Amino acid sequence: MINKQSLWFLTLFSLILVLSVYYITMPNELLLTNNSNYLDTEETSGESDDTKVTIEESELLVTMRVNLEEERSETIADLRSTLTNEEATSEEKNNAYEQIKYITNLKGQEEALEEKIKQEYGLDCFIKIDNNEVKVVAIKENHDSTLANNIMKTVQGEFENKVYVTVKFEK
Repeated sequence: MINKQSLWFLTLFSLILVLSVYYITMPNELLLTNNSNYLDTEETSGESDDTKVTIEESELLVTMRVNLEEERSETIADLRSTLTNEEATSEEKNNAYEQIKYITNLKGQEEALEEKIKQEYGLDCFIKIDNNEVKVVAIKENHDSTLANNIMKTVQGEFENKVYVTVKFEK
């Protein structure tokens, strides 16, 4: 039997997943229509009316993020069941709590690194940290070894210990 906490978690996770799928599959025209009204009111100079704003994230990045989130959510759900299990020892519960804390910290680090790369290099990217390995997938037409090296240095600068950084460019 599922306890109330697990039921709430599953309900909220399902809601988030449904909303994510809804916004991913939402036509871009709808987003552009809503944004163009805002842009028209802000536009005061004699600029051309050909201004279009496209807010689009690569489907590849969205898919990678959703897959990673699902994987981690399952892991966290298993760890939470260990925390709420009355038969688990205090050491098992402590280890489960530490792993949940570690996964949460990883999410924060990944988001911070993605934001830093977006600000410094203007690239949308996906970052996955796995132990001492950091995988970066950036959206860029041309593969640039100098840019990849700079991204590696930026990522390495965020860690005290040496990490193995890979950079992959996708279209």
